[in-house]
Formats: sequence, C-alpha cells, structure tokens
Amino acid sequence: MRIIFLGDSLTWGGYGGNFVDVVAQLMPEHDIINAGVGGDTAINIERRLDDELAEHQPDAAFVMVGGNDAVSYTMPKTRNYYKSSKKIKPDGIVTPEQHADAIHNILMELLGQRILTGLGLAPTEYNAELLQARRQYADLARQEAEKLRVPVLDLFDEFAPEQPVDRDPVDLKFIQVIGQRSNSGWSDYEAERQHWGYTYTFDGMHLLPETAKLYGKRIAAFLTENVL
Repeated sequence: MRIIFLGDSLTWGGYGGNFVDVVAQLMPEHDIINAGVGGDTAINIERRLDDELAEHQPDAAFVMVGGNDAVSYTMPKTRNYYKSSKKIKPDGIVTPEQHADAIHNILMELLGQRILTGLGLAPTEYNAELLQARRQYADLARQEAEKLRVPVLDLFDEFAPEQPVDRDPVDLKFIQVIGQRSNSGWSDYEAERQHWGYTYTFDGMHLLPETAKLYGKRIAAFLTENVL
C-alpha cells in the first residue's frame, strides 16, 4: 500500500528528527511517500493536493498541519513571510476559520478519491501563547475530522508541556535561521534544546531525533490500527 504524508516541516523532517523515515522503517511492507514542505499551512496543502495525488497515486494518507497556521495568526512579525513566500493573501494570516475550511477540503478530497485517511494533531512548546493557539487550531481540525469520521491521532497529551517556557514571539529572524541551518547541515540539537529549556523539541517547534522516533512509533501504530 502506498501511504502519503502531507504536512509542514515536521513531516518534511529536514530540520530535526524525521518521523516519516521512522514510519517507513517500522512499516517496510508499505510504500511511504514524504510530501511534507517546510513552512506550509493547511491552505498550502489544499492548493497542492491535486498535484500530489496525481503524482503519487496513494492508497492512504496521513495529514498533520497547523503549526504555521497558528504562528501566522498569533505572531505578526512572521506575516510577511507567509504572505510573500507562501502566498497567503492578502495579509499573511491563516485564521482559525480558514484553517478549519482548508482541513475540511483536504479531507473531503482525499475521501472523495477513496483514499484511506488519518489526521494527526501535534502540539508546540515554543511559548504559552503559541501553544494556546495551536490547541485552538487542533480542536477545529478535530471537529472537521469527526464530522467526516476520519480517525484522529492526538499527540497533545503526551507531548504538550504543562508549563511552556517564557519566550518572545516568533519573528522573521527565527524563520531565516531555519533556512540557514538547514542549508548548512547544522545539527547541534541538544545544545539548542538545553539553551531554551525545551523537552521534546530543540527550538520549541521542531522535533529532536529521539522525539521523531516516538512520533514514528505512535503514527505507525495509529495507521495500522485505525486507518489501513
């Protein structure tokens, strides 16, 4: 069976741990396609969905997106990036309502093509404000999935911190650092984690390699038990 993973940088896995690779190792009988794109919102996935499905012809899909949507909504200094690089018009903001609509449309398209589908909900630990927004977006996505009887894997209880660190809002410099480090092959994840005091990520958003292994195990079991 061919399974496509649709998401943002967490799914792409080029900056931090790669849970899709872990799933591929745990499910060698399946053809695993990583269609994660760094910086993507649900709107971006909705826009490229037809092309991804036409190219890969998957039998099943796992969708996990929302971190960038919440960042765009709560962190004003990032909006120029989402407006210019991700073509989120007119102001670089994905509102909660727009996120819910995009998730609905993504799931409807997948189900309409008879693709077995699961939805993942992943938290953040960047700071308390972003975690709260991420919960809001996750709740909306869950509601859309439940309406369509799409199975949901909620990773919040296991990974969301009880007391997030106190950190300034995300800005354009934060996004630029991601690109610079990705291009340079930087991988000093543990030192970065310790610097900020995070638990399962190294910068508040992106997964440590050890966390990616846990994500991969949870997702592989979820797909086997609830989707395939």
